[in-house]
Formats: sequence, structure tokens, C-alpha cells
Amino acid sequence: MEYLPLIGTVALLNLLAAVSPGPDFVMTVRNSLVYSRRSGIYTSLGISMALGIHLFYCAAGIGFLISKSVILFSIIKFLGAGYLIYMGIGSITAKGSKIDATEAHAGNDLTRLQAFRMGFLTNVLNPKATLFFLSLFTFVIGNSTPVYIIITISAIIIFTAFTWFTIVSIFLAQQKVQRVFLKYEQGINRTLGGFLIFLGIKVALTFL
Repeated sequence: MEYLPLIGTVALLNLLAAVSPGPDFVMTVRNSLVYSRRSGIYTSLGISMALGIHLFYCAAGIGFLISKSVILFSIIKFLGAGYLIYMGIGSITAKGSKIDATEAHAGNDLTRLQAFRMGFLTNVLNPKATLFFLSLFTFVIGNSTPVYIIITISAIIIFTAFTWFTIVSIFLAQQKVQRVFLKYEQGINRTLGGFLIFLGIKVALTFL
């Protein structure tokens, strides 16, 4: 019982981080709108699995080493920034899908692996995620925190992220939402692409 406030605090902080607009949210929105609900859900799964990577190395203390190493941090930072900018340019230059909102997207859809990889790389290459979870483990979780509590907190973080982004994917895959998207597809693609590029530049300018 003594750890319930700790678990609640971490769960709240993680939920706020998940719902705030960022690379993960933009990538989920993009794949759900441009492709399908399935692509959005597998993107969400990729994001969630990447969170597991962050949680593991932060718990193991590797996150602290990365935050103290300019070289390691810079490598992660520029890889992540480059990937976001690349995806943003691809979104801006993409041609219209020219599909019927009432028809399946099978011919234009991403494979499960492609969608998963996009979500995974978007999150795992984001140095801000490293710093966020490092801060969480440094200021909220102490050395005396039992392993089972850390595992519980990690499971809650992963489940919360997957649930939130899956809800976003399902909502954006509705036919009414799709019809609006198809009507303004080019403008939405350019807006999302521009936001991805903006986030990529913002990541590149992140300092320790």
C-alpha cells in the first residue's frame, strides 16, 4: 500500500506525457489517417515496445550514462532528428491516396512490420524519451524501490501508452473522420509533415 501513491504519480505523469502532442502522437495520427486503423494500432504497438527499451536501460542505469555522455546523447539525438525529418519530408511530398473512404485500404496499407517499425523507431530514437524516463527513475524511484514495483510501474507505462494510441487510431479510422481527411488530405499531410520536421529540428537542438 505504501507504494500506491508512487504508482499513481508515475501513471499520471506518463499519461500526461502520452497525450501531449509529440513525435509518437503525430506518427500515430499520420499512419491511422493515411493508411488504416490496423497501421495505427501496430504503430502504437511499436511505440509501446520502444518504451520498454527506454525503461529497461534507465532502470539498469544506462540512461544516466547516456545523459552524461555528449557523444552518446548526440548520436541518439541526430539519429532521431534525422528520422523525423525524413518522415516529415515524405509526408509533405506524398501524393494523394485517391481512395474511397468506404473501401478497405489493403492496396495502400502498410504491412504490420512497417507500421510497427515506424512507431518503434520514432520513440526509441527520441532522446527526450531517454531524459523523461531517466528523470522519472531519478526523482520518483529510489534505490530502495523493490524490483516488483519497478516492473509494475513499467507495465503500467507501456499499457497506458498502447491503450491511448490505440484509442487515437480507432477514432481516426472512423469513416466520417476518413471522409474529412480525404477531402483535405493534401493539406493535412503537409501539416503533419511540417510538424514532424519541426519536431525533428527541435530534437536536433536538444541539449543535455
